[in-house]
Amino acid sequence: MLWILCLALCGLLPRTRADPGALLRLGMDIMNHEVQSAMEESHILDKMAAEAGKKQPGVKPIKGITNMKVKDVKLPVITLSFMPGGGIFQCVSTGMTITGKSFIGKNMEIVVVLNITATNRFLQDEETGLPKFKSEGCEVILVSVKTNLPSNMMPNVINKFLDSTLHKVLPGLMCPAIDAVLVYVNRKWANLNAPIPVGQMGSVKYVLTSIPTTTASYIQVDFSPVVQQQDGNTIELADAGVVPGFPEDYAEGSSQLLLSAAFLTAELALLQKSFNLNVHDTMIGELPPQTTETLAGFIPEVVEAYPKPKPLVTQIRINKPPKVSMKTGKSLLHLHGTLEMFAVRRRGKAPVPLFLLEAHFNLKIQYSVHENRLQMATSLHRLLSLSRRSSSIGAFDEKELTGFITDFLQEAYIPAVNDVLQVGLPLPDFLDMNYNLAELDVVENTLVLDLKLD
Repeated sequence: MLWILCLALCGLLPRTRADPGALLRLGMDIMNHEVQSAMEESHILDKMAAEAGKKQPGVKPIKGITNMKVKDVKLPVITLSFMPGGGIFQCVSTGMTITGKSFIGKNMEIVVVLNITATNRFLQDEETGLPKFKSEGCEVILVSVKTNLPSNMMPNVINKFLDSTLHKVLPGLMCPAIDAVLVYVNRKWANLNAPIPVGQMGSVKYVLTSIPTTTASYIQVDFSPVVQQQDGNTIELADAGVVPGFPEDYAEGSSQLLLSAAFLTAELALLQKSFNLNVHDTMIGELPPQTTETLAGFIPEVVEAYPKPKPLVTQIRINKPPKVSMKTGKSLLHLHGTLEMFAVRRRGKAPVPLFLLEAHFNLKIQYSVHENRLQMATSLHRLLSLSRRSSSIGAFDEKELTGFITDFLQEAYIPAVNDVLQVGLPLPDFLDMNYNLAELDVVENTLVLDLKLD
């Protein structure tokens, strides 16, 4: 039976706490998968075994054994446990066979089961700002040894030879393998803080707030995302006053990503100009014809100015940054702007402005993930306010337009907003995470992505 190989990811420093825009909680599910994958995909033990019999520059040959080779390396079995404030205690079981010609002149086989321990710190690289694993103090512990050497021939000499030989061979063979696996895992963090474009409007970069921390159940990584416009200006996240917290009803050992409403608000500010719209079509969906005749049914003053029907042009401008709000089970996108209608004249003449309205309305957001980007699909929730700023057709009660404007927003404006939102919002790039499998939930001021492996 194979014993266990141990790696400890420990020694994390205390940190200051800032209000992060995104929080990542890595549970045992993902950590087990990533370390096991790194060991298997790198084939590092097989590579080290292949190097074991080669002459290495500056390395003295081992006395008592020649033509040494390593074969039959067993697939490691890995288990992990978190160490609060210390990292991860990683345990791997493996074994191998060492062959060669012994000091008594016969072919020798040594079948070993071993345990390797190393202390590994989960740090933040000073140059790149990325998280990284670093191994320290690797040791090899022999669990069992079997050999084809005669057991009745000078057993003390044989045992001393085996003990001396293995303690010379195994650390040089296995400890570099442990370091190599950590390098393999670290590469999967390499793109974490790279800017990710949001269409042509700007980019988002996930920057670590501080060194990750470890509890008895997970590793937590706090991000201070940088949302930058195309011209280089940074959009600051609003201070929500409350740090997003992880809900308590998720399975032990599971992993989640939290995105704050303030962070999503900052990202959507990149798209603010894209939410402006000019509508020239006369026929839109199920709406009646967009003409002065239809408008006159709500504002009689229009007939006096335009006895004959004229096509309408509607212009919507969002003049305040969009804002995302979240309550448990519900998320809204708040938009403030103006809606101006024009009457179209003969070709070559500019349309005539009829009126300019101030509008505040909100859209209900449905979240999903597609191609590892956060997607939003909206529907009109409510037209909250409508006020007249100016009018060329005289005074009128803008409340009479509530139904007309509501229908227009639903049929003409919301589809345009959803087209803009198809660009998707970037998610942190780490450990080759497949966000498409995540289950999404809205809680107070936070969107939760419950990360899944399959």
